[in-house]
Amino acid sequence: MKPYSNDLRQKVIEVYRQGKSSLREIAGRFLVSLSFVMALVKQFRETGRLDPKPHGSGKQRKIAGANLLIFKAVS
Repeated sequence: MKPYSNDLRQKVIEVYRQGKSSLREIAGRFLVSLSFVMALVKQFRETGRLDPKPHGSGKQRKIAGANLLIFKAVS
């Protein structure tokens, strides 16, 4: 799944900072999930940043390090 654009993230936070809308209303306005708005607001409060967090899950590579370089060189 592709992360939401920084432009959308900025707009969500702008509306949040105005303090006139609930998080649920903001989610409805931008057609995103409430959990996304909650997580974005939390991240903004804690770090002041809006950029998406790096993907942190998934399978580990089976070929890594020097073996990966060798594999790329021969393919």
